[in-house]
Amino acid sequence: MLLERYDIVVVGGGHAGCEAAAAAGRLGSRVLLISHNLNGLAQMSCNPAMGGIAKGQIIREIDALGGLSAIVTDHTMIQFRMLNRSKGPAMWSPRAQSDRMLFSQKWAGLIEGIENVHLWQDNVNGVLVRNGVVEGVTADIAGNIYAQAAIITSGTFLNGIIHIGKSALKGGRLGEKSASGLTQSINSLGIASERLKTGTPVRVDRRTVDLSVMTEQKGDEPPGRFSFMETPPLKDQMSCYLCYTSEEVHEILRRGFQDSPMFAGRIQGTGPRYCPSIEDKIERFSERERHQLFIEPDGRSSVELYINGFSSSLPIEIQYEALRRINGFEKARILKPGYAIEYDYFPPQQLRYSLESRVVENLYFAGQVNGTTGYEEAAAQGLMAGINATRKINGQEAVVLNRSEAYIGVLIDDLVTKGTEEPYRMFTSRAEYRILLRQDNADQRLTPLGYNLGLADSARFMRLKNKQEVINRIKQVLDSGNAEPSVVNAYLEQSGTNPVASKTRYSRLLLRPQVKLAELMDADPMLKEMILWGDQDMFMDECIESAELELKYSGYIEKEKELAEKISRLENREIPPDIDYMNIPAISLEAREKLRRVRPATIGQASRISGISPSDISILLVFLGK
Repeated sequence: MLLERYDIVVVGGGHAGCEAAAAAGRLGSRVLLISHNLNGLAQMSCNPAMGGIAKGQIIREIDALGGLSAIVTDHTMIQFRMLNRSKGPAMWSPRAQSDRMLFSQKWAGLIEGIENVHLWQDNVNGVLVRNGVVEGVTADIAGNIYAQAAIITSGTFLNGIIHIGKSALKGGRLGEKSASGLTQSINSLGIASERLKTGTPVRVDRRTVDLSVMTEQKGDEPPGRFSFMETPPLKDQMSCYLCYTSEEVHEILRRGFQDSPMFAGRIQGTGPRYCPSIEDKIERFSERERHQLFIEPDGRSSVELYINGFSSSLPIEIQYEALRRINGFEKARILKPGYAIEYDYFPPQQLRYSLESRVVENLYFAGQVNGTTGYEEAAAQGLMAGINATRKINGQEAVVLNRSEAYIGVLIDDLVTKGTEEPYRMFTSRAEYRILLRQDNADQRLTPLGYNLGLADSARFMRLKNKQEVINRIKQVLDSGNAEPSVVNAYLEQSGTNPVASKTRYSRLLLRPQVKLAELMDADPMLKEMILWGDQDMFMDECIESAELELKYSGYIEKEKELAEKISRLENREIPPDIDYMNIPAISLEAREKLRRVRPATIGQASRISGISPSDISILLVFLGK
């Protein structure tokens, strides 16, 4: 056994485990992070990218709270793009292509720099519990490791099985063994587990691919960044590329269906609906003649290309033959085959909002073991588990984000309330308050909380205060200043909107969809001088963007705030934890059984349980009133 006792032991060194260990360690807990492979901390097992639709918002929220994923991304990215610029600001989502090897190395450096976090390479095979409370874990080499709390972040490693054609081998990731024993130990505590499936595409040698015949996809100029802090600017961006499959490719893939573990029924776990394998796509969407593929570089010093959209568990020879029929891949060499992986997870309805188990005290779960998919969703859960485990052992209340505060709140509420029967992925459509939860204002929403918790430092908090002051000053200039027709009309006409006949408030002009603040500033030097006021850096760009969005969408923002406040009255109506739902006969039997199983903490949570009707909620409110 290890001689030292710890406050918290974190099982698993992926994105969830690293954020959990870092948060707990920086908040003062003595943490032991245990991983199968300490050389692969926060490894990007799938595509080498962070962010994307809704996921980018999550990374910015992690950063705003004081987490590290955004900082790591900024230091290691090779391309940055803001997705959905053509849509409303609620849909804008940052995405970065990362250098896979540097990403893991940067995370390792940050973890090793936290004095309270210790590292140990081992396989955890059980959880130690006494009188319903965690005592620690047990591992193959170390034996018993004692701690006040444990956070399970084992990803896809629990009884993982890799499928390629007819072949099936034990593994949590290609080339790495799976974790055995831990699921069975947790099951013995009264916590149920089920199986899920995910997959990954082939990796190809860039030297054997003709990228010149594909559509180049460059990064934004100038590139943005994820963190709200002053991380190094990105230079010399690398391009991604687009290409397509064809009917010929589909026919070759169909020849492998008879040996497909998915179609043959050898895979029992449910796969991700929104990120299906290529064989699943051509089966479900047989009317389509082609499917888009995104070709992503693995890093500056790597020859590896990630073929996003070509996930497959078909036999290697079928993958190879089909790939070589795609334009530009005629001479391609595969470095790693595509494969499916089946693994254990613990349905998250068994958790509290803090991500603590309802069954075992001080036992937390975060990441793919909760049924999610994606680095971003995992990192967010790890951060919250690390915060809440530390607060729990120190006798403090859990931190719970609500749905109008953060995408992280939407994520955890969905998991705990609704559960998931397929790998859960975040989308903007899952959030009711998208205009409030924009990527640009994550720091304004969450940094005060992170600062009060002790995770966001004073430099971050002061930066936020300065930013808010500048935003308010810009809005004041726009509300009080007038545009001269002779100065702005040429720009207005060029932008496709009507000129003005007299002096007009800048704020009124900005309500027009065609008018952009940065362009208006270029057209009106006086406005530019009043706004910049000597500030000309990336910090200023953030402030200009936020001030413009707050003015343009002020009506929508206020409506969403009013709706959120109205719903919060129900949201915060607590339900006693020991209520006997089976003794409320006016509620349907199905609803009573679901309420008993989920044990919602509030009326708001109860209303979001699938199968609970408005009339059930009304009856429950009457019952509580008595």
